[in-house]
Amino acid sequence: MSKTNKKVVPESGKALDILKYEIAAELGLPVGKQMASMNVEFATELGSNPSQQVKEDYWGHIASRDAGAVGGTITSRLIKKAEETLFGL
Repeated sequence: MSKTNKKVVPESGKALDILKYEIAAELGLPVGKQMASMNVEFATELGSNPSQQVKEDYWGHIASRDAGAVGGTITSRLIKKAEETLFGL
């Protein structure tokens, strides 16, 4: 059985990415542009990390627990927003 990951609203991808990085920043996680300007730049200068391989969207150094916290917070906020919309809170 093939599993596909299709979004109901494909245009929501960019908004979810913005929310993901916003929450990561609130939790103090060094991802995205923050990571590119910190240790990765230093490692690139030392030659242990080629500059062509530096990516803004790198989450490999983040613990599973922290990545899960970001996902859980996204879910909580989306549910809260849906409830506010449905019930006029």
